[in-house]
Amino acid sequence: MGSAQSFALSLHAFAKKAPENARQVVRSVSISLLKSTVLRTPVGNPDVWAVNRSAAYYNAEVAAHNTALRDDPENLTKNGRLKPGRKLNDGMDIIAPEGYVGGRLRANWTVSIGEPTFVSIIDTDKSGSKTIANGEATIASSDGETDIFIVNTLPYAIPIEYGHSAKQAPEGMVRVTVAEFQAYVEKAVSELPQ
Repeated sequence: MGSAQSFALSLHAFAKKAPENARQVVRSVSISLLKSTVLRTPVGNPDVWAVNRSAAYYNAEVAAHNTALRDDPENLTKNGRLKPGRKLNDGMDIIAPEGYVGGRLRANWTVSIGEPTFVSIIDTDKSGSKTIANGEATIASSDGETDIFIVNTLPYAIPIEYGHSAKQAPEGMVRVTVAEFQAYVEKAVSELPQ
């Protein structure tokens, strides 16, 4: 508790000395937290789902087999192409719900000022760029003194945070980002005009 309290006191002293700089640091750190959390949020990938593990493994083995065929000159034509009938044309289907598109969890990170917003968004955002841009715009409009909330209300956000997506986000999204908080503060302070 002592170190957290001393950190809060030093931040308070910093804010009193240069209030506009403190507000800029708050906005900058908030943007860093948003970006990190959004980009760490896994995007649904049916290839890594448990139900598709065998199919993905089999498909990878078929691809590896076909690649290895090129290592044997007996399998190649004079032009360096695979001879007809050598390539294995097989594979297993990857199962996903009809019309499935990943990226809904990423799209549901919302930023609000003053109080959290508890909305769910139907959109998807695989890259996270739209979500980040929307959040940055909200943060930029803040006064740097009022609380900034970054919230995801989808019911599966919590299981994902605590290991449900062991392949893509084994340590979660938020916990890893929060662990880097001090580094974001130091970076924001170092970028202030002297």
